[in-house]
Amino acid sequence: MFKKLLLICGVLASVSSLSGCAATANTTSATLTTEEFRVTSEPGIHVYVRNKRPVGMTQFSADKTVIYIHGATYPSETAFDLPLDGMSWMDYIANQGYDVYLLDVRGYGGSTRPAQMDKPAAENAPFAGTVEAMRDVDAVVEFVKKRRGIEKVNLLAWSWGTAIMQWYTSLNSHKVEKLVLYAPVWIRQTASLVQVGPGPIPAYRSVSMAQAKARWLTGVPEDKKADLIPAGWFEAWASATAATDPVGASQTPPVLRAPNGVVADGLKYWGGGVIPWKAADIKVPVLLIKAQWDQDTPAYMAQTLLPLLTGAPYKRYVELGEGTHTIIMEKNRMNLFREVQLFLDEKHTPAR
Repeated sequence: MFKKLLLICGVLASVSSLSGCAATANTTSATLTTEEFRVTSEPGIHVYVRNKRPVGMTQFSADKTVIYIHGATYPSETAFDLPLDGMSWMDYIANQGYDVYLLDVRGYGGSTRPAQMDKPAAENAPFAGTVEAMRDVDAVVEFVKKRRGIEKVNLLAWSWGTAIMQWYTSLNSHKVEKLVLYAPVWIRQTASLVQVGPGPIPAYRSVSMAQAKARWLTGVPEDKKADLIPAGWFEAWASATAATDPVGASQTPPVLRAPNGVVADGLKYWGGGVIPWKAADIKVPVLLIKAQWDQDTPAYMAQTLLPLLTGAPYKRYVELGEGTHTIIMEKNRMNLFREVQLFLDEKHTPAR
């Protein structure tokens, strides 16, 4: 079904710079329906988009529309829409009456794999950096706005996605209702856990599932590791994630290939101490939320960023106990879901 979808969408994408293709709608629970699209970002680049919403939903609004974007290494659908214990975070938000979307930046998941990924990584420079990612985001924002007849959307981002969405919102606050930054990125004072080794940065990196799990558990106390991830959850995620990259999955051992544009940007911007956007230019309500044991985006990042958000009508910083950078798929994930939902749902106007 998905292969057929991509073929059809490839034809439609040539018709318009803002084109999409709906898959046959199917219910994902008793109350939700799903559609899939390929949205043209620029010539030759088609962005994978998934939508979930309540069955029969006919009224759409900015405050009830959410677009999610992934982090540096893994695509959106295998975390945001992975049904653990029968429900994904995407399901959870849609079940609150929201029209919810996820997207994959070029080079990730179901989006176009640029030609550099067909060659050995060392033969090309990094690609799919933050500027390119913003083009992909804007194509999807405009697609959703046009599709639903709305002027704004809520943006929800994880990890590197928070850098993408900060920069994007600083330039496009008029298109954004609220901004949720889960594991927010800011200027780094400690080493990144996303490494590529010495020498020139290659076009992409290859990550094994063993490496992924070791990074996941970095910073977790030894006596807390055994039950942090419920039984079978890591395996479900690993299987779904590997399936998004058949070329990498066919290697021994299987790997996921991820573009290195983010690594180059990390060294230049948040690793180099020079942020190319102004936090003060973000003019919408902002939630910063992270977990206690997050070593990818430690607490000092959110705590430094928070006072710089002087243009936000209101802002909030929440730290969740006993979780990592990947609390989205851990036993305490509902704490993340509920706090974000509270922020999305609230109708708050600061007193004057």
